[in-house]
Amino acid sequence: MARLLHNLLLLTVGLTLKIRVMGYWSLVYGYCALCTGVALLKLGWNIILRPSTTFQWTVRETPPACLNDTSLGTHCYVRIKESGLRFHYVAAGERGKPLMLFLHGFPEFWFSWRHQLREFKSEFRVVAVDMRGYGESDLPSSTESYRLDYLVTDIKDIVEYLGYNRCFLVGHDWGGIIAWLCAIHYPEMVTKLIVLNSPHPCVFTDYALHHPSQMLKSSYYFFFQLPYFPELMLSINDFKALKSLFTSRSTGISCKGRWLTTEDLEAYLHALSQPGALTGALNYFRNVFSVLPLSQSEVKSPVLLLWGERDAFLEQDMAEACRLYIRNHFRLNIISGASHWLQQDQPDIVNTLIWTFIKEGEGRKNYRNL
Repeated sequence: MARLLHNLLLLTVGLTLKIRVMGYWSLVYGYCALCTGVALLKLGWNIILRPSTTFQWTVRETPPACLNDTSLGTHCYVRIKESGLRFHYVAAGERGKPLMLFLHGFPEFWFSWRHQLREFKSEFRVVAVDMRGYGESDLPSSTESYRLDYLVTDIKDIVEYLGYNRCFLVGHDWGGIIAWLCAIHYPEMVTKLIVLNSPHPCVFTDYALHHPSQMLKSSYYFFFQLPYFPELMLSINDFKALKSLFTSRSTGISCKGRWLTTEDLEAYLHALSQPGALTGALNYFRNVFSVLPLSQSEVKSPVLLLWGERDAFLEQDMAEACRLYIRNHFRLNIISGASHWLQQDQPDIVNTLIWTFIKEGEGRKNYRNL
């Protein structure tokens, strides 16, 4: 009798798990279909309004001068023997000083860290890398090549090939996700972790599933699962959607004095208009649902989490929830009036907070609201 009850319990648990998995993927694909419908309506409306220009866009062949600004550092390359990939990065500061490694988000590249490269090169060897599939780094063709474990291993390999075994790791958006995972899987490598507008991956998964408002804000995650069509929608009208991400009132940089110049915007379009560039960037999203939730989640490094109050894509409540997964000093700063593009929107405040965190003791948890 006891054995029968045990078997029934196992059967019930297994069935419940299968139902949850089926429900999860039904939600993913159902939302993909919904987002596709909305995108098709937008495309049709664009064709009606701009029939002659909708399908016109220009590949920027020549990089703007700002990408060769020597005050930002030197352009370098490293080929990782294990993966065979070549990575581009911009480095400044003396070799041998502590390494501060910057990881960009979507749809960015090393240039998003220009204000921080100038600021921290006095005391660090600062390196802003183009992650795989971005900028001048190699662009693997298969979607499978952008699995999270490969992206995390990239960072570990880059740190080692730069001649270091530890670094101050700084990440924003997707770079923040990779930075969290590096700290989880390679705690000995991360002296201190600094994350901008990117929640701990477990927080994001749990919060989005229980808050429809965040699920709506994350609808692009589902739309990007589709092949080819997202690339088209981001390219039409000469990459209007990409420009809007950085410049519109709803999603763009908030601080008037920090709006992207025409040359800054052309730098982004130069990187993202190259053949295959958008596919590489979107492939990050096309692997994310197959690896969450995480099997490991604890962060043992000291953590600074900076959050722009006016983030159009991520709800602020997720920031405080990250505390649950950190087993060390945790400092959270909410920056009022700042957008998702935090290190470009409020670079002076961001730089000051990073300096404070780097220099302060690790004994006391702090929370400040700016």
